[in-house]
Amino acid sequence: MISGVHAIVFSRDAERTRAFFRDVLDLDAVDAGGGWLIFALPPAELAAHPTEKIPHHELYLMCDDIQATMRDLRSKGVEVSDEISEERWGLTTTFKLPGAGNMRIYEPRHPRPLAPPG
Repeated sequence: MISGVHAIVFSRDAERTRAFFRDVLDLDAVDAGGGWLIFALPPAELAAHPTEKIPHHELYLMCDDIQATMRDLRSKGVEVSDEISEERWGLTTTFKLPGAGNMRIYEPRHPRPLAPPG
């Protein structure tokens, strides 16, 4: 029934945000017309967490080695917003996303589901 996920990052400077995804994160993209880039993402996961706050959605990038990933991002001039912290489910931090505030990233420490064959 579901064939994929299309995540949207709303930005005050979409060109800078797109350049970051393309040039810093090295994500492949297609031009959907007029320079409107749609980026390929690696396999994804979806979880539902309980909250006592207002229900909301969050987008986290995932990596296999957060220390190495953050060193690489810093070497490319990315501003890291938080120190790496250990949560029950993994190691996490935040970095500045040009034109779009902060983005979370984490190294999972939980079992990972296999992507369905497709």
